[in-house]
Amino acid sequence: MKKRAITTAGVPAIGPYSAAVEAGPFVFISGQIPLVAETGQLIDGDIRAATEQAMENMATVLASAGLTMENVVKTTIYLADMADFLAVNDVYGRYFKADFPARATVQVAALPRGAKIEIDAVAFKVPCPMGS
Repeated sequence: MKKRAITTAGVPAIGPYSAAVEAGPFVFISGQIPLVAETGQLIDGDIRAATEQAMENMATVLASAGLTMENVVKTTIYLADMADFLAVNDVYGRYFKADFPARATVQVAALPRGAKIEIDAVAFKVPCPMGS
């Protein structure tokens, strides 16, 4: 199977990895933290604003692959503090419509650059009709 790296100028690169990789009908989006592309600065403090930025970064990567949030089939949310779960869930829920992607949320000891949240995702390139 061939794979293709997806890059975007709209999301800052902070390591030796691709923003996403297309493999077959899937696009695997690397973890997005709340970095602002224009400044390279981390949104810190307000978890709602941080979640919004991480989700916007994911949307930017998806757009670079010719996809939208509707193509997302699985996400994983990494939180520095599980007490932020409800606020994160509120922001996250605004980005998806039913049928929602599968999801896991886990608390971790630390995230890159001291972020409070990181979100990765898997998207499916070809819509699958329900019941198929």
